[in-house]
Amino acid sequence: MFHFGHWLIFMVVMLCGYNDSRGLYFGCINSNKCEDEGLTVTYGEFKYEFQILDPDYEPETVNTDGWPATQNAWTNLFPAIFIICCFLHLYIKMRDRSKKKHKELFQTTADKLWDCYNALTKHSFSQRVRRLAEWAEHIELPSVLIKPINKLKANIRLYSVAYDHPGSHRTSNMTDRLMQRMDKYLYSTQYFHGELSSAELGIRGWVLINNFAPWNPFTVKKHGGVCCPAEKLNGFRYHDNWLQNLYISASLGGFRRPPPNPL
Repeated sequence: MFHFGHWLIFMVVMLCGYNDSRGLYFGCINSNKCEDEGLTVTYGEFKYEFQILDPDYEPETVNTDGWPATQNAWTNLFPAIFIICCFLHLYIKMRDRSKKKHKELFQTTADKLWDCYNALTKHSFSQRVRRLAEWAEHIELPSVLIKPINKLKANIRLYSVAYDHPGSHRTSNMTDRLMQRMDKYLYSTQYFHGELSSAELGIRGWVLINNFAPWNPFTVKKHGGVCCPAEKLNGFRYHDNWLQNLYISASLGGFRRPPPNPL
């Protein structure tokens, strides 16, 4: 979320994460609206571009923060999707507001919170959350610690639904790691300049470079000669030169415009 002239810009980023956190940006688009309608249009661009590749694409689950408009946008676009709230956001909210002021209480509460997360079954998870809420109320935790716990208890369905979908993401940590890199880029360029359209082209250009620019030699060797996130996802590369590989991939085979007349 950034201020840009008289707009407040919300950046919608779609990512494909890997276990080693060197993920791929599926897309990036800016929106000057944060309500249901605006974000539905913004996420709709992702749906359109992804269904170019796979017309039958229908995600089963999506991991989001607690922003209602984000969740509503996903259900508007994919009515059968299951929303999973990010468990990590609860911890981050606690940590940022109480780690220094309530150091010992924070550590004890955080340990109990992650004990809930590590429950092996849906029933065990729900039971641990209830016990955590009872403990927090009994010892009269500070509001900065008890509010996230009450939120977890009140919205437990959005957290426990992950147990019905093995392999689904319960936290957004892989997304956060990639967006730290993006945040450093935006900070170094003093965020956005000019028009909203140029701002979007600028960040989408950076995303393309991030997807196709080669990793360092150590990482390339670690991945068996795979040079970049895009190649890791596709399983091949069009050209050994990374820039040529980007040009060919970004051409979309003439999808949006016919190839130039060779004559």
